[in-house]
Amino acid sequence: MIADVLSDATARMKKAVEVAKDDFGTVRTGRANPQLFQKIMVSYYGTPTPLAQLASLQNPEARTLLVTPYDKGALRDIEQAIRDTPNLGANPSNDGNIIRVTLPELTEERRKEYVKIVRGKAEDAKVSVRNIRRKAKDDLDSLKGEVGDDEVSRAEKELEQITKANVDSIDDALKRKEAELLEV
Repeated sequence: MIADVLSDATARMKKAVEVAKDDFGTVRTGRANPQLFQKIMVSYYGTPTPLAQLASLQNPEARTLLVTPYDKGALRDIEQAIRDTPNLGANPSNDGNIIRVTLPELTEERRKEYVKIVRGKAEDAKVSVRNIRRKAKDDLDSLKGEVGDDEVSRAEKELEQITKANVDSIDDALKRKEAELLEV
């Protein structure tokens, strides 16, 4: 019983950390990265569809990205979705076959703004991990009648260690992303 609660909490916390790392990847640095465009939703025949399902993404140069749609009819919709994406600052140009996206150079002020965005995403991930911990702790407390108090308190200590490890993992990813953002 206790092992089930701890393994479930561990798995859910790991997923929260992975989501945080994916979110960090969507914040742009000085370089063009296909991961920036993974979560862009394009209105494809009225249905919101991830850009990665509609086109291939290539990175020929440091600040340029080529988007080659699988369906040429979606070219205009993809271009509009990229243009409307907040915090990207990209201006796509379309030649009828592909979309060339050139990302502008980041200013110091813009870099600091992106650091604030990343810190917010990190804090959201930490809150998510803490919510998972709270639910697992409630589940452990409900087991007190079935198993001994000592076992429950040992499991709670283990839960705290798991939580701390996942929060530290988020902090490490945040430090790496901040260093990447502030690198000129």
